[in-house]
Amino acid sequence: MSQTSRRSFLAVAGAGAAVTAVAGPATAPATAPATATATRADVPLVAHVRDAKVGTVALYSGDEEVVVTDHDLVRRLNRAAGR
Repeated sequence: MSQTSRRSFLAVAGAGAAVTAVAGPATAPATAPATATATRADVPLVAHVRDAKVGTVALYSGDEEVVVTDHDLVRRLNRAAGR
């Protein structure tokens, strides 16, 4: 069995979700800080699907949290996870 920890899995999955979110078209408005900082590759990014039916995703980077509503992103994350 693989020795992947939950934390390392979430970090890798979050990075993939971030790439998907940035590369894919935005289908719903996101609530983000008005002064967004430049993307930092050295800080892990984790995506947490809070409510799949509503399409709510929380993105965690360092000590910051951004909540977005994106049904397409939730659908792609579920597909990537084999659900």
